[in-house]
Amino acid sequence: MNPTIQHVQCPVESVREVAANVFVLRFTCPSFARSVLAGQFLNVRVSEGFDPLLRRPFSVYRTDGDSMEIIFNVVGRGTTMLSQKKKGETIDVIGPLGVPFNLARPDYQTAILVGGGLGVAPLPLATRGAREAGKAVQTFLGARSKGQLAESHLENLSVATDDGSRGFHGTVVELLESSLAKQKPASPKIFACGPTAMLRALAAYALKAEIPCEVSLEGPMACGIGLCQGCPVELVDGPKKFALMCTEGPTFDVRKIRL
Repeated sequence: MNPTIQHVQCPVESVREVAANVFVLRFTCPSFARSVLAGQFLNVRVSEGFDPLLRRPFSVYRTDGDSMEIIFNVVGRGTTMLSQKKKGETIDVIGPLGVPFNLARPDYQTAILVGGGLGVAPLPLATRGAREAGKAVQTFLGARSKGQLAESHLENLSVATDDGSRGFHGTVVELLESSLAKQKPASPKIFACGPTAMLRALAAYALKAEIPCEVSLEGPMACGIGLCQGCPVELVDGPKKFALMCTEGPTFDVRKIRL
């Protein structure tokens, strides 16, 4: 295991519902809460036993001193168990894992943050990282309906809903295209996370508009350290055909992968 990666037991501070079926779990993690970067993730063991067997990967949502947060939908037994954690219980965490967003690079001026659904997860930390790097920030967030929007800790936010119940009626990629057609910010770069279909549409737009774009992929990163080989990402070219999402991602330049 990479020496910067740690395996720690973290006391739960709180669990709260922030949108319809969307929960934020806050826990104490002094060993790396202050060093984790936007786009990195944690692998969390949701129970003390072996059922469920596999860990769940979660993007780091926020950090605050020695505390960290993850955000998730309840979709099965594992996330149901996480949503029911009580203050003082512990969770078993491996992290920080993966390659972060390249927010500090000097080759852009405006960070355009795009999230679809729970793709909002890395955006609060990305907002902080972009601001610390002296960048302007614009944020675009999409969801199926207004009740599923998790809008906290975001800046200069525009929203889209599939059903039109809040903001732009349509997808977040359509909203982004419409907005940038009216006024394109200075030297933009897109940083995005969300479902693969959304990222595929976003990558096509970014390539056509010649806007640099990094995406954070979602996938079954069971081990998180490259051992299980269960999260391959096809590469456009190079000496090998695939990269591993957990160790060479989850953030990738859209010019280098096939979505």
